[in-house]
Amino acid sequence: MPIEIGVWRIDGELSPVEFGTLDIESRLEDILDENIGIASPNWFVIGRQVHTDHGLFIDLLALDRDANLVVLELKRDKTYRDIVVQVLDYGSWVRELTDDRIAQIFDEYQKRWHPDRGLVSIDEAFKKKFGVAMPDEMNSTHELVVVASSLDSSTERVVRYLADEYAVRINAVFFRVFRDGDREYLSRAWFRDPAEVTAGLGEETTSSDWNGEYYASFGYDIQVVRDGLKRGYIVAGGGSWYSKTLAMLEPDARIWVNVPGSGYVGVGVVEQEMQPVDEFTVRDGGNEVPIIDVSAVAAGLKRAKDDPDLTDYLVRVNWLKTVDPKEAIHEKGFFGNQNSVARPRAPKWAHTVERLKARFNIE
Repeated sequence: MPIEIGVWRIDGELSPVEFGTLDIESRLEDILDENIGIASPNWFVIGRQVHTDHGLFIDLLALDRDANLVVLELKRDKTYRDIVVQVLDYGSWVRELTDDRIAQIFDEYQKRWHPDRGLVSIDEAFKKKFGVAMPDEMNSTHELVVVASSLDSSTERVVRYLADEYAVRINAVFFRVFRDGDREYLSRAWFRDPAEVTAGLGEETTSSDWNGEYYASFGYDIQVVRDGLKRGYIVAGGGSWYSKTLAMLEPDARIWVNVPGSGYVGVGVVEQEMQPVDEFTVRDGGNEVPIIDVSAVAAGLKRAKDDPDLTDYLVRVNWLKTVDPKEAIHEKGFFGNQNSVARPRAPKWAHTVERLKARFNIE
């Protein structure tokens, strides 16, 4: 059913905040281009009003932290049916884009829309945004996002059908403006949990059954990764966007752990569900002690008592095989994902697991 968002002021007498009458869709392109993080912290814009070979223009084109393309199309005055057809048409075009063409689109974007920022390579911009080097392979898959103030029920059914039956990575994000006197507030709501779109579904339309093996991303600096490999944990934090997929991991789950930009560093079995770093314990001298008391690295992570929103959460892992991050295992065609944990159904994941089994020499 269509999403309805309401806002009330509670400092004093309870009163509703007026839904803005202005056409937010006419301003959203500027807002998202300036700060795409209000939609997703995992994206950065590489194109605006991108001219396709079919004579149409993509409102915004972005890259995620796996160097996969994200098409964002604003509804504006289009009908709901037309915009779904249009993003699918855009998807058929972007899937063929080569690395050099994507880099060219980024150069054109900088020159046209942000000449004041200076011209940098797409590799430099990617590393500055995400803190890791650009993966060897770009555009191995793509995501389609409708940007609107709402969807009608028939369009919602179509979007769900495409996602559930054909594993199309399609979603919608809703923005609304609320006015309180001379102030304006922008609200955001996702039609489908974006973590589910990228963590639980296949990375290609030709998806297969999940093989029961979990993917995990260990996106921290090398000292934290080494500490996790030594003391038996993986960690995610910096906001619920990054940490919430850790909840997918239950005891006895087997995980293959990737350091973005480097490669896979270990395979292990989960022993305990996610816990804030404040509550996580390890064995030391025959006793169970808080990890923050024995690990300077862990003590430097975000604690719940200091910042509940940015807390770092740890999952206990019994490592079966590990390698030092400097010797991380990477091959062209390996699976990667922007989420901390995923249940991939892509053929690429099955290939990755089989190759890692051989490289780690385990059954």
